[in-house]
Amino acid sequence: MGPETLAQVLGRLPKFYDENLLVGIETSDDAAIYKVTDEIAMIQTVDFFTPIVDDPYMFGQIAAANSLSDVWAMGGEPAVALNIVGFPNCLDPAILGDILAGGADKVKEAGAVLVGGHSVQDEEPKYGLCVSGFVHPDKIFKNFGCRPGDVLILTKQIGSGVVNTAIKGEIASPSAIKEAQTVMASLNKKAKQVVDRYRVSACTDITGFGLLGHCVEMASASEVTFDLRVRDIAYFEDAIDYAKMGLIPAGAYKNKGYSLGKVEAGNIEEHYLDLLYDPQTSGGLLISVAPEEVKPILEDFKKMKMDTTVSVIGTVAEKSERLIRLW
Repeated sequence: MGPETLAQVLGRLPKFYDENLLVGIETSDDAAIYKVTDEIAMIQTVDFFTPIVDDPYMFGQIAAANSLSDVWAMGGEPAVALNIVGFPNCLDPAILGDILAGGADKVKEAGAVLVGGHSVQDEEPKYGLCVSGFVHPDKIFKNFGCRPGDVLILTKQIGSGVVNTAIKGEIASPSAIKEAQTVMASLNKKAKQVVDRYRVSACTDITGFGLLGHCVEMASASEVTFDLRVRDIAYFEDAIDYAKMGLIPAGAYKNKGYSLGKVEAGNIEEHYLDLLYDPQTSGGLLISVAPEEVKPILEDFKKMKMDTTVSVIGTVAEKSERLIRLW
């Protein structure tokens, strides 16, 4: 569902107040956080979607990685996961078994436990997880709090929606397919372990609203402006070429319609804009840190031997007329 439609729907819901609710929906954050004790807060999140790859086991891995990501984006560690399944009765149950096996392996890799779930008959397969995690109340990562002068670091390359569109069109290169699957199935666990050692002003993960959509949310909530260097951002292999060919998913246009007026694009080429609005599946963490933290944090990312490409994508400035400025 596009961000504009979602905002209209959520705006009609009643507001809930509880002194122990530390993070709700007001700032469009990644997950809810509820204080249990002075030293323990529970993180609650849910995510699921339809297949984006043909291989059921890989689909299960990607969907699970995507669902688990919000817990790390909030500074916590996942503990318990429940399957959410929609499956048509016309397909071989062995396919569902492969999907669930892929998800279970990612939950195990995350260090959490899978304890059941809920399934319904559906016309199209759907899979994801409801995940509970824990974090110390004083160590929560929020998607607001960016300070002017901060540097923005992204822990995965972008363009998965464009590459997946090329895959559906059967024109994607084998290397591009392999990279996309590796990155989408990669957990944000290592990235969070690195980030945990530093003073983080704000953090979010990049998913369906695209890089610019999530940047708009973070900049708006922080009351600042982001200056993004478009050519410094890491992209999937061949994603720029595919974008030039017009292989753009419909979700990118929905994202663009929602936040275009908040972005100063200048003379940035259309294919770059399409990639910046491209909806991501199981994207990386976007973190805002002080300038003096950048060199050591990049060194730690390198030591961690990430499966993804980390890039410094821009800086945080005082709030201006537009929330995002592209260079």
